[in-house]
Amino acid sequence: MTTLILAIVGSDRPGLVAAVADVVDAHGGNWENSSLTELAGVFAGVVEVSIAPERAADLERALRGLDSLLTVTVQAGAETADATADTRPLTVQVLGNDRPGIVREISTVFRAHGVNIDDMSTTTRDAAMAGGRLFEASVTANVPSSVDPESLRTDLERLATEIQVDITLAS
Repeated sequence: MTTLILAIVGSDRPGLVAAVADVVDAHGGNWENSSLTELAGVFAGVVEVSIAPERAADLERALRGLDSLLTVTVQAGAETADATADTRPLTVQVLGNDRPGIVREISTVFRAHGVNIDDMSTTTRDAAMAGGRLFEASVTANVPSSVDPESLRTDLERLATEIQVDITLAS
């Protein structure tokens, strides 16, 4: 089997997931992992599909036929060694007043320590009591065993103070 990664984007409306799932199924593909959401009236997602190599091109052509509903981009999955073999898991929660640059600042600290982000979910919402907007993020990452955990913690705590957010770490 080969792995295809589908990036799908389109104006949100009922039936979009079913349309993609129908095409995948009709071509013998298996819908494995996905993350799908509506953002500002736009439906967006990423889907991992496994399929027999000889059927992949037909599936890709059929997905292009959904252009009237969705834009679908197909990327072959990468065959890589286990990237988590010499790493420790880390979960990071962020909460604070929303402002531009929070994701950039946090991801810059991760990059400096060689930390790979596996999954990140962010949201903003009205701050009920204080007014304004709150920013929340949940990050799961892999920290190389060569990284000093205290150094990473110190850098994230320093950043939390600088940008005035709460950052909670869990291994």
